[in-house]
Amino acid sequence: MDKHFTLPYEGGLTEKNLPAGILHNYEKIWTDIYPEALPASKAVADVIVAGINACEGRLFRLGLTTGATPAPLYEELLRRYQAGQVSFRNVEIVSIDEYYPSSSDELQSRNYRLHEALLDQVDILPENILIPDGTVPQAEVSDYCAAFDKRVRGLDLLVIGIGEEGQVGFNEAGSNEKTRTRTVRLSYASRKRQSRNFGHNLAATPRSAITMGIATMLSARRIVLMAWGEDKAMAVKAIVEDEMTLACPASLLQWHDNVHFYVDATAGSLLTRVVAPWLVGPCDWTQKLIRKAVVWLCERVGKPILKLTERDYLENSLSDLLELYGTYDQINIRVFNDLQHTITGWPGGKPNADDSTRPVPAAPNPKTVLIFSPHPDDDVISMGGTFIRLVSQGHDVHVAYETSGDVAVHDDVVLQHFDAAYQLGLADRFAEIQELVARKVPGEPEPRALLDIKAAIRRSEARAAVRSFGLDDNTNAHFLNLPFYESGGIIKNPCTQADVDIIKELVCRLRPHMIFMAGDLADPHGTHRVCTEAALEAVEQVRAEGNDWLADTHVWLYRGAWMEWELGRVDMAVPLSPDEVVMKRHAIFRHLSQKDIVPFPGEDPREFWQRAEERTQNTARQYDRLGMAEYQAIEVFLKLF
Repeated sequence: MDKHFTLPYEGGLTEKNLPAGILHNYEKIWTDIYPEALPASKAVADVIVAGINACEGRLFRLGLTTGATPAPLYEELLRRYQAGQVSFRNVEIVSIDEYYPSSSDELQSRNYRLHEALLDQVDILPENILIPDGTVPQAEVSDYCAAFDKRVRGLDLLVIGIGEEGQVGFNEAGSNEKTRTRTVRLSYASRKRQSRNFGHNLAATPRSAITMGIATMLSARRIVLMAWGEDKAMAVKAIVEDEMTLACPASLLQWHDNVHFYVDATAGSLLTRVVAPWLVGPCDWTQKLIRKAVVWLCERVGKPILKLTERDYLENSLSDLLELYGTYDQINIRVFNDLQHTITGWPGGKPNADDSTRPVPAAPNPKTVLIFSPHPDDDVISMGGTFIRLVSQGHDVHVAYETSGDVAVHDDVVLQHFDAAYQLGLADRFAEIQELVARKVPGEPEPRALLDIKAAIRRSEARAAVRSFGLDDNTNAHFLNLPFYESGGIIKNPCTQADVDIIKELVCRLRPHMIFMAGDLADPHGTHRVCTEAALEAVEQVRAEGNDWLADTHVWLYRGAWMEWELGRVDMAVPLSPDEVVMKRHAIFRHLSQKDIVPFPGEDPREFWQRAEERTQNTARQYDRLGMAEYQAIEVFLKLF
């Protein structure tokens, strides 16, 4: 399934016929923004193929990287190779890094992954492949790195992705512009990130690596940078627009006079031409963009909406807004009312009420509501207060847990459950399960028998969570167990029609009036995004099959524990009382396997309930600062259609 959902167009910079110098005025590295990773990857493939095909009489020297970022690029290069558009016989490919120590036959090694993704499927000559050797003895590795560096300087083209904190290769914070190919000691934070390639087993994750240095990268004739996903947005902003700093190694590539950045819309979402396009050039002023500009202005000058003055607009490059849409006070009132109307205590619609300015229509009442939850806890973490409100207001609410979430259960949790069963006299299988855990191989899929136990634990937790606020967990909680997720490891199977059909069956059976889905934009290949794209494809297919009842069904997107919709995008804001915040917290607490020892907490050490509460309380504070009523917390949603 190649489709990727994008957010609705909400206005922005009018780029047509805009001189490049104006478009890239704030950028120290010129950047092209594409709707999603696939067209951006095709554009990078154009650069690579053109370079190869234009090079005659010698090898075209190409530097590449591995990981999730170049995956769509390698798929595109393979398509072009198979179509006869490019040959790699006269190409020398250099990989920029490798774990150390690491052998080429280890599944996690850069060597193995680059061969698997590209090299083994094209006509490149083996002698033209240069990948750092992770088996060189420690006593010889410094000399080896020096020789490797000398060999790979002056590449024709270097194509690399960047890390969440601006890393390139294994050049982390502190790397300077004079560094060459060398061994580096990986920091704890880096090893924690890399442990995802080793079954999230930190002990099995290498402590060192060989990496091409910044100076070696700068010796390339041309550099192409790539970044996909919202989790790269802060790094992209720092690399492209901020000053060079050792804290963000990729920013040092600003020294190069032929470097270009290719990003998708989410990775580029913090660039000035997206955040404040009116600072760059003329804009397409939609209602959402007007609201975004006014909210931005409030934050910039530290005032609520109704206290903004004409001078505030004029001094902050918003004179066009005044010329097009009237006086400042008219715009203030317009935006204030627009934002005020997003707030509702009736997320399923208020019965027998005037709904002309409400985000959800009053009829029908009650509504059938379907909440899609990628993992068995995303529902209560991300929109638990709204979930509770919908149930308490009498709607027929169903929740569909799209994946089992099995790999996110720690082995110790499994052993604890079986110890409890033994202590109750139900069964004595502790030693058997302990042996099953001991047989696990880092980086390889977990045993199916162990995954089945972990899936059962997560199902029981999800059922307990929704029972805590009155939902019937036998009739209204659905566990879809989508096949794409059941790979037994971190790398999932492709999402196929089999996944879509499971969702279609549920949608057709329930015929919901409202559908809630995850709107996570961080990882184009992440579970949240794959689940949402599968659900949207299912809805699209159901509609194409002539189901007219879908005409009045609307899809609402919620965010996860880390990110929130910016207020300029919000279509519905549901305020939560202090009691509802506590009820939501208690529902999250039912997911005991995800508390304290959750395997994949990311860089944020807080528990999910803490992140969720801070996120919703911060949203309430934002509304308060803009002059709205003061609430304990607010959950917000974007209406997709």
